[in-house]
Amino acid sequence: MARPTSIILDWGTSSLRAILISETAETLDTRETPGGGIQFVKDGVFEAALMQAVGEWFTAHGPLPVLASGMITSRNGWLEVPYVDTPGGVLELAAGTRRLTLQNGATITFLPGMRDPAAKPFPDVMRGEETQIIGYGLDHDRTLVLPGTHSKWARIKSGRIDGFQTYATGEVFALLTKHSFIAKAQETASGAEPNWDAFDRGAKFAASDSTSADAFLSAIFSARTGILDGKLKPEDILDYVSGLVIGSEFRQARAVGWFETGDTIGIVGNNALNSRYGRIAPLFGLIVEPGPDNAAKRGILAIAAQAANKQGVSR
Repeated sequence: MARPTSIILDWGTSSLRAILISETAETLDTRETPGGGIQFVKDGVFEAALMQAVGEWFTAHGPLPVLASGMITSRNGWLEVPYVDTPGGVLELAAGTRRLTLQNGATITFLPGMRDPAAKPFPDVMRGEETQIIGYGLDHDRTLVLPGTHSKWARIKSGRIDGFQTYATGEVFALLTKHSFIAKAQETASGAEPNWDAFDRGAKFAASDSTSADAFLSAIFSARTGILDGKLKPEDILDYVSGLVIGSEFRQARAVGWFETGDTIGIVGNNALNSRYGRIAPLFGLIVEPGPDNAAKRGILAIAAQAANKQGVSR
């Protein structure tokens, strides 16, 4: 069996995911703690929460170094790590890391997030997605989209993350389908597969030449008028709204210059959403180059390796 050499933490607001890594970057074991996010850690006892999640790994393998990313490095987390401004890449992110020593002697390295000071109306921020971008690769100038609750559009330029913009697409979808007129009208379709016909209907309108599709706040009301007109059924609503909301994200991203027709873009991150984003991209004339499944792990290890190298040189 490969020898464990480190532990990677993706520690967010609502959940904690830990990965046991070998010297060849192989995933040896994982731990998922859905209720282990920073909002559930009482009185700031993060070290105790960590030991509860992965203490048996330390017992079995000794004080392995820990690499932590996500909201654990925010002001509400274990140790606030200042954002690294764009443009920035592996070198800048490595320089922004912070370290602590745990009671068992293991070191924990906290990775910084990124801040785009050029964003309007206020600087934009992210924590964790930058590791996925690094793991995707910075060797080609390209726009990437990272689907999620707060999806990111980011531009790679000259081997660095040049800038990015957040779209609260997933959160808007959740609000619409749980707390609006849409929630009252919808029914869940039978079967696990998405209703692609309904999804495509919403997406194609968002991608259409109709100027009405520019008016998202008006377009979303079509989830009701489509039923009144007999064009949509209650079981169509969730996927119709999903296609309309994600399609509108693409439309707005195009309007502010993240891509042009004929471009190649990368899609990396949320596997549950990648297929939906990948289905919409061709409607806007885009070619998709998917990212690797392990992009975040690759990015974290690249940043940590550079940080360790820098520390070794400084000594």
